[in-house]
Amino acid sequence: MASSAGGSTERMSLSAQAREAVRDRIVDRRYALGSRLVEREIADELQMSRVPVREALRALVTEGLLELLPHSGVRVRRLERSDVQHLYEVWEPLAVQASRLAARRVAEHAPREAAEEAAGLVRLRSTLEHADTASRSDDGPREVAAHTAFHEGIVALAGNPLLERMMEQLSWQLQLLFGMRAEPDHMRAQHHLIFRHIAAGDEETAAASTLLHVRDSRAVALRSLFEDEGQA
Repeated sequence: MASSAGGSTERMSLSAQAREAVRDRIVDRRYALGSRLVEREIADELQMSRVPVREALRALVTEGLLELLPHSGVRVRRLERSDVQHLYEVWEPLAVQASRLAARRVAEHAPREAAEEAAGLVRLRSTLEHADTASRSDDGPREVAAHTAFHEGIVALAGNPLLERMMEQLSWQLQLLFGMRAEPDHMRAQHHLIFRHIAAGDEETAAASTLLHVRDSRAVALRSLFEDEGQA
């Protein structure tokens, strides 16, 4: 029995490794949108058996990064205009509430300068510094990763496990989307503004600035990805 349990744990670990490797290749677009992924080829590329790769692909279908083909196999999901609209419709209220709760938590603990909240703000500021550094060096993937980490950091600082679980379901789709459109300077500045309001414990201003940011992000994404359709 111990041997069977050990084998299952090892397979799960390999499956997690495969899922992370394939996910990274989707997000940085080494696997192009719409491209068919062949289980055997990925297993050869990752130098592992097909079983954990199969499990990884199934998990990525659930995450929304892959989609099943009509007869067999999977392909990297193409984001249609409706997909982007639906994603923002869900992300907007969650992002706004995350900023509101994060600022509230900072304000509630400010008199005691709780170590956990202080550390959360330090991490949040660090993601902005990483994003600025990546932007100056024209490193798009690193900037996208840092911006995604910034929004994830706000959720973590909010201290609501249910909200965190809900955002986990969107995280990789958002990172994929962020990597497909340019980040205007004014939206970089908005990140810093959101941080300042959260650090000040101003929950309603933090929420309002986040709402503006998400709506600007939505407009930029739709314009960048579907410019011709938008003109129609």
